[in-house]
Amino acid sequence: MTNDHQKHFYLIFPNIFGFKGGVQVYSTFLLTALQQLYPEARYDVFLKYDTHVPSNNSFLSQTRFHHFGRFYRKIQNLLIILQTILWGLISKPSLIILTHVNYGILGYALSRLIGTHYWIVAHGDEVWHLNNRVYQWIFKQAETVIAVSHYTRNKLMNEQGLSPQQVIVLPNTFDAKRFQIQPKPDYLLQRYHLSPEQPIILTVSRLGKTAAPHKGYYQVLQALVKIRQQLDNIHYLIVGKGDAVTQIQSLIQQLNLENYVTLTGFVPDEELCSYYNLCDVFALPSCIEGFGIVYLEALACGKPILAGNCDGAVDPLEQGNLGCLVNPNDVDAIAENLIQILQGHHANIVLYQPDLLRKKAIEKFEFSQFKNQLFKLIESS
Repeated sequence: MTNDHQKHFYLIFPNIFGFKGGVQVYSTFLLTALQQLYPEARYDVFLKYDTHVPSNNSFLSQTRFHHFGRFYRKIQNLLIILQTILWGLISKPSLIILTHVNYGILGYALSRLIGTHYWIVAHGDEVWHLNNRVYQWIFKQAETVIAVSHYTRNKLMNEQGLSPQQVIVLPNTFDAKRFQIQPKPDYLLQRYHLSPEQPIILTVSRLGKTAAPHKGYYQVLQALVKIRQQLDNIHYLIVGKGDAVTQIQSLIQQLNLENYVTLTGFVPDEELCSYYNLCDVFALPSCIEGFGIVYLEALACGKPILAGNCDGAVDPLEQGNLGCLVNPNDVDAIAENLIQILQGHHANIVLYQPDLLRKKAIEKFEFSQFKNQLFKLIESS
């Protein structure tokens, strides 16, 4: 690429300041890493859904944010197309990076108009089983497709016929300083009327109606009926918000689990580490995770993890070496493995070595590793 002071990164994200889903977190880490690697470069960041940019944000002063969330959806769509294309024609960026396939058409159009390469980040189910021919073409024309997991990389190569050289894995990352091994926090024990000895299962997830049947917490709730027969003081905390809350509450009532489950609602970032440390096992047996940043956060807090065996969770848990992988549709297997973990006799003894779990997560996935891999990728392009 060009010299640092000549680099001009053109980044198209859904948003980074409002909602904090997996794509948003990845986008934020990506921008942060780029600015630490290339502090002399110029940055144009397009944010479709953000309504404003906080004045106290930590990004470089030469970062220009273009946000469209304050407009009605049709106007929003029109404005982001016009502004990205027109501004691109004027400024001629040196690299375009899109963190969602929905913006791929903008990257393709700009690459044709100004001759700049574009990269697309592929996360998970938004690119699995992709039948849209426009999106298929956009992937094939991209200089680089960044997959957040080997699972997604393999799917793209098998389903879309992309070459191994084109699809590069740059996995999700986390801030190890924010997630550390600590005792169970007294203030949360008191908040939820729990005792320090009480076995606690934790899930952290978005609670959306579309994703809910596939995220695994319905299955954990069903498994809880069997778990409580052996661990009568078990408690299950579900952290998150979304439009599936009413359905989840209904299932809890149907299973007579009102005294065994707490829906915490939204938890601020500064409290999230405390919630991981409150639990005895983190459970998210999903079948739609592209990777799952929450697994890294739980590992960094030294927690045993139960996850699904048929999605991107196999990457952070190293094919089961750092956690317990189960069929996410097998409620009995979920129950049996959670009981074994909580009773201390699961076959994978690594689950009971918190310092090792944290060490392994940091060695492979901590932000400095992400930044180093990104640097090599950019410099080799």
